[in-house]
Amino acid sequence: MAKFMFSKRKKYATIPSEHSKVDVPEGLMQKCDKCHKIFYRKEMKKTLNVCPNCGYHHPLKAWDRIESLFDEGTFKEWDKQLTSVNPLNFPGYEEKIKKDQQKTGLNEGIITGEGLINGQATSVAVMDSSFRMGSMGSAIGEKIARAIENAREASLPFIIFTASGGARMQEGVLSLMQMAKTSVAIKRFSDSGGLMISIMTHPTTGGVSASFASLGDYNFAEPGALIGFAGRRIIEQTIREKLPEDFQTAEFQLKHGQLDRIVPRDEMKDLLTTLLEMHQKGRNEA
Repeated sequence: MAKFMFSKRKKYATIPSEHSKVDVPEGLMQKCDKCHKIFYRKEMKKTLNVCPNCGYHHPLKAWDRIESLFDEGTFKEWDKQLTSVNPLNFPGYEEKIKKDQQKTGLNEGIITGEGLINGQATSVAVMDSSFRMGSMGSAIGEKIARAIENAREASLPFIIFTASGGARMQEGVLSLMQMAKTSVAIKRFSDSGGLMISIMTHPTTGGVSASFASLGDYNFAEPGALIGFAGRRIIEQTIREKLPEDFQTAEFQLKHGQLDRIVPRDEMKDLLTTLLEMHQKGRNEA
């Protein structure tokens, strides 16, 4: 009987079992909400949270926006201690506020202050949609009104970046009153010769879009930002008509005269610098 010699085959690869797991550090990657491509978060941070593939502008944290615009070490925050209370004793509201404070590191859904943008002094208010969806409560209205008044007294321009789902339902009519309060502050500021620049980011809706967000001397928006008052479904049910696909986008608003310009995030600092320089030169000549 012939004898056959068998030898073990050399292993070239190991196929992981169904129970094996590759550990990927949490938060390392980020997927674009529009084109669905995946990028390193560090790469997205370099582009100010704008997708390198399709240019989609993801929401930007308030402090990240401030750091991208203001000269290093020049920003001074105002009214950091102001935060929401529960005037209507709405169940669970205080717990939700504390949860968002812990999650975001903010006391409220807006940061106000002053600093230098390429050497030009200005005041600013930056809303953050990660805090109660940027909803406008009494504290946010108060911080904006105080910031505008500070700008008036110091003869500073005022820039506001809006990002909001509208009025904060837990504060009822007190939230809606902030529309009037901030609008009156802007009128007083405008009468004194102040410059206000409003930049609407995704989303800017409800009472915010219907008040201070639309009252700038210049009204700008980021590409693709959702801007409007009521939701698409409510409007369609009311007028019983199908709305255009681009309805309530920044591009739609620009086409219909509601905006002065759409400004990509990487062009924002240069544009603001130019406007601030023009305003300062005009004041000096006056």
